[in-house]
Amino acid sequence: MLSLAQISEYFNGLKTLKSDFNQINNDGSTVGGTLFIWRPGRMRFEYDPPLANLVLASSGQLAIFDNKSNQPPTQYPLGRTPLKVILQRNVNLGSARMVTGHSYDGTFTRVKTQDPDHPEYGMVDLVFSDAPIKLREWLLVDDMGNETRLKLGVQVEGLPLPHRLFSIGAEINDRILAQN
Repeated sequence: MLSLAQISEYFNGLKTLKSDFNQINNDGSTVGGTLFIWRPGRMRFEYDPPLANLVLASSGQLAIFDNKSNQPPTQYPLGRTPLKVILQRNVNLGSARMVTGHSYDGTFTRVKTQDPDHPEYGMVDLVFSDAPIKLREWLLVDDMGNETRLKLGVQVEGLPLPHRLFSIGAEINDRILAQN
């Protein structure tokens, strides 16, 4: 079993990551896509067509772009989502009061996290392999009780990623230009 210190070190050492993913939604439907992480604070979920939606975390905000809508993205403070655990500057799961479970099933280490001051924001159950340490999947339960499981595929760490990839404002402008 990985210790909380080892998992914290993994996150703190992770600067960028690109991975394909398979998402299983609350209703059982599945969709694929590509995940980009640039720690601290930035994450991008690009969903494959035909969905082609986008979820973007940057500048303390989480923005959800719906490809079928002409409306601006729905935005939430990142601190009010369980994703803040993965994206915060200094992860210290051992001293944080956010860990509500830590277990090992013989193959994977699981860490359940939740904001102790605001459990209504939801929770995230992180799953890690240990040789080498890699985040393999997570189960996100949002503030409405909806469950979303994300299984990561092939991961590449340390890639240079453009700042624009994580700009909510640039994405809004690109979508406006595409409509005109």
